[in-house]
Amino acid sequence: MHTSAEGHLWDPEVTPQKSRREICPLFFKSLILPVHDAEPWLDECLGSVLQQDFEGSMELSIFNDASKDKSMTIIEKWKKKLEGSGILVVIGGHDSPSPRGVGYSKNQAVAQSSGSYLCFLDADDVMMPQRVRLQHEAALRHPKSIIGCQVTREPPNSTERYTRWINQLAPDQLLTQVFTSNGPTVIMPTWFCSRAWFAHVGPFDEGGRGVPEDLLFFYEHLRKGGGVVRVDQSLLLYRYHPGAATHSVLETTIWAHRVRFLEEQALPHWATFTIWNAGRQGRRLYRSLTAGSQRKVAAFCDVDENKIRKGFYCYEGSQERPKPRIPVLHFRAARPPFVICVKLDLTGGAFEDNLRSLNLQEGRDFLHFS
Repeated sequence: MHTSAEGHLWDPEVTPQKSRREICPLFFKSLILPVHDAEPWLDECLGSVLQQDFEGSMELSIFNDASKDKSMTIIEKWKKKLEGSGILVVIGGHDSPSPRGVGYSKNQAVAQSSGSYLCFLDADDVMMPQRVRLQHEAALRHPKSIIGCQVTREPPNSTERYTRWINQLAPDQLLTQVFTSNGPTVIMPTWFCSRAWFAHVGPFDEGGRGVPEDLLFFYEHLRKGGGVVRVDQSLLLYRYHPGAATHSVLETTIWAHRVRFLEEQALPHWATFTIWNAGRQGRRLYRSLTAGSQRKVAAFCDVDENKIRKGFYCYEGSQERPKPRIPVLHFRAARPPFVICVKLDLTGGAFEDNLRSLNLQEGRDFLHFS
């Protein structure tokens, strides 16, 4: 006799596991898997579903977005294995000439699923056996949060700085570092949340290729007061390859969304602020701001003596007369709060040491933008 994570008893000798859906429908878990030409990775991905050690009821909801390879053949093979182990498999999809995009596929997979909790998975990634169990336990404690986890990157030497950022953010930084170019502070393939909360926030944007649907959903989640929680174990093998959908999103698109979210969520709380970096990225941020936000910029700050010696930055593209001339100061002479446009983990610790020396509080006295 076994006891499920929700306290229900079931006997696999008497009750087929596939009927556990009727035993505890309130706690039914749906794994959400969009698929588009995922043949090289699907065997590993679906095998990791079978290996989950969660003892409650699970279903796998797959939406095939016009795959032209052998993805469906692999899915049908695994459907028998998974359902034989008590995991219901729901398959939807279309065979139009062109895919409709990740946002559409995720929405369709959610719509055809039944679980009270949603566990998102990408077809090129692999879950560790304890993923559903540990994230479900966290979701019960944090019903209005997106639950993420640490990851192991594959290949191991790809995106090393990004992987360190994913895994090493402190709990409070999961909310303070939401403006950076890295995107959501818990990455989309690790998301786990209640269906009720997803319905409150979503659905995903269905604009298709080039739309950062995960970032847009994450921002809306934060607007509605959602929390961000990370299980501090590596529960996902997160694969890097040139065909990943994330590569279709232009940096300029991400930049525009980030600037607007910064202006909406952070800058209204500050009467004035300093942009830390008088170089290209700092000046680009200044030029991207609305006129009202530009007027709040008290100064740029830097460590570059040449920029400091010049003493100011003149925004030649401004329609104002006279054109704005923004002071450029040494960082020790500048006043917080700061919007920091210096990339982390790139200077051998020099920038981080300078920032720590000011004894400031992240979120109140500074925010990272790069």
